[in-house]
Amino acid sequence: MRYHEAHASGESGMTTYENLTIEKNGSVATITFNRPDKANALDHAHLLDIENVALSFRDDPDTRAVVFTGKGKHFSSGADLSAHPDPVVKNAGLVLRRRRARLGERAIEAIYNMDQITIAAWNGAAMGGGACLATAMDFRIGADDCFMQYPEILIGVNLMWKSLPLIAHLAGPARAKRLVVGGERVDASTLYDWGILDAVVNRESLLEEALSWATRYAALAPIPAQMIKRSVNAIVSSLDAAVMHMDVDQNILSATTDDRQIAVKAYLEKTDPSFTGN
Repeated sequence: MRYHEAHASGESGMTTYENLTIEKNGSVATITFNRPDKANALDHAHLLDIENVALSFRDDPDTRAVVFTGKGKHFSSGADLSAHPDPVVKNAGLVLRRRRARLGERAIEAIYNMDQITIAAWNGAAMGGGACLATAMDFRIGADDCFMQYPEILIGVNLMWKSLPLIAHLAGPARAKRLVVGGERVDASTLYDWGILDAVVNRESLLEEALSWATRYAALAPIPAQMIKRSVNAIVSSLDAAVMHMDVDQNILSATTDDRQIAVKAYLEKTDPSFTGN
């Protein structure tokens, strides 16, 4: 098995994946990110699993709601900075680098475009790409210990994966700027006040509450429910792709700057950076 491929189907006939698990109970499915030793960080293989599992529901008329959560302490800590460089990309040209950099975007779009109602059971951290995943879902139920942060600015790059509009739609422009430009870390109470979380419960009740929401939405007539969901998404995101079509290129550009190197050094050494604008 290549490192990015899903395992073959098990005895149940359900495809299993290297970095996540799926459990189905009637019309509700639960997907659990399963890299707890890495705080469910997102490397290439994990993102590919997320894209593939989201796409797998296109031909599943029986599942009507899907809960996403993280095994262990955190929902997802974002990009896996400890991962070894992708051997395919390490010495590749810019054409391939740009294509591979869009994998996160593809995973986000696969979740956002699911017909089923999607619910994040948000435990602990949702940082960077983890926050992008949570905001791509229809609803977010947060544990009282959950928090959000977009740390990209702290390491000298912009947010990509076409996810900036997602947080702007939820929180509004000023709060989106506080989160993405300012890199603020926001706790569960504030996330609820800002409309990013739809409910906050204690950690022990998180999955039970998320499954309760999923069961309620799964009991609705699926054709109008799914059409309304997709229509709402189309209304709020009709210009997103046009505006954000170059965020990968912006990320690649910002990663080549002197300020990027200064930011990473300061981040790792826990010192205050002094940026030059170069």
